[in-house]
Amino acid sequence: MKLSSLSPEEAREMIRKGEWDRPTAGLSNGYIQANLVVLPKEMAYDFLLFCQRNPKPCPVLDVTDLNAYYPPSVAPKADLRTDLPKYLVYRNGKKTEERTDLTDVWTEDMVGFLLGCSFTFEQALLENDIPIRHIEEGLNVPMFKTNLSCQPAGQFHGPMVVSMRPMKSKDVIRSIQVTSRFPSVHGAPVHIGDPEKIGIHDLHSPDFGDAVPVKDDEVPVFWACGVTPQAIAMHMKPKLMLTHAPGHMFITDQKNEAFGVL
Repeated sequence: MKLSSLSPEEAREMIRKGEWDRPTAGLSNGYIQANLVVLPKEMAYDFLLFCQRNPKPCPVLDVTDLNAYYPPSVAPKADLRTDLPKYLVYRNGKKTEERTDLTDVWTEDMVGFLLGCSFTFEQALLENDIPIRHIEEGLNVPMFKTNLSCQPAGQFHGPMVVSMRPMKSKDVIRSIQVTSRFPSVHGAPVHIGDPEKIGIHDLHSPDFGDAVPVKDDEVPVFWACGVTPQAIAMHMKPKLMLTHAPGHMFITDQKNEAFGVL
């Protein structure tokens, strides 16, 4: 069976067994993929408020109960501790570990958040004949910290992260129309064109993911990115935050079109 045709449950089982440890782009096409953030309960309300105030980079898809490891709305039979290919552990704002299992660090007093991911609207772009460079190149999407400040909430504050996709000028307007249909997975771009205006000085040196070529006849287009909480962690230095590794997403049971608004 093609990887793109796997059901979400089959893909998660493959990941859980250690048979897939790479980025999840191209797995279970047509199904929503999500970013993961896990925090102690004393920080959970502030983070939920932060997401509510910053829906472009942090659109909430689901939240776990205390002492529960499954997302009740989008994949109730899953286990968020084992069903992503790679996780990161941040302690006091520093990435201290990469791991393939969170079972021994996700404690009973922690809350998991699933945030919308741009992989969803990428499928819609491809269906509208708009090429996506990092998929063509077999790479992870390039992601950059910016000078765009998120609206603070409680102890959470810091810069927005964006993902970048180069495209020809003739495709830019259509890309805005297509991605605007998916506000639950970042929606329309936050910036088009000159990266310097949002504090990005070198498109060949992303802060996360892989660099991709931008051709002379192309325009860089930037979308808010669910890796923003990792930049926030580096900025505000919480005692402990668990996240997905960029590009290594959680595959939900929900179809992409279920989150389209038009």
